[in-house]
Amino acid sequence: MCQIYAQADPILYESRARSVRIMGVITTIKLENLFWQTLAELAADNDLTTNQLIAKLHEEVTTHFGEASNFASFLRVTCLRYQALKTHAGFDSKVVSSPNKINAAA
Repeated sequence: MCQIYAQADPILYESRARSVRIMGVITTIKLENLFWQTLAELAADNDLTTNQLIAKLHEEVTTHFGEASNFASFLRVTCLRYQALKTHAGFDSKVVSSPNKINAAA
């Protein structure tokens, strides 16, 4: 079993920091490349840029919980939940995300 995971391309788990504008403030978020790829896919499925998606997710989590503590971890969990929904539904990302589109173009 470990061979499946241990032989993953190191580029996928290499961390990369990106600057994102959230609520008018530029901030840096550091995630592994695989998470950046997943966020880009989710953003495209919602007709948003990755930065727009991240800003919208921040807005939604802040509205819901009053704050966005550990936002990078929230983004990782978002990616995993997105992938799980795709797998569970047995459809490609366009079909799965259509009824769950994010309601804004931040």
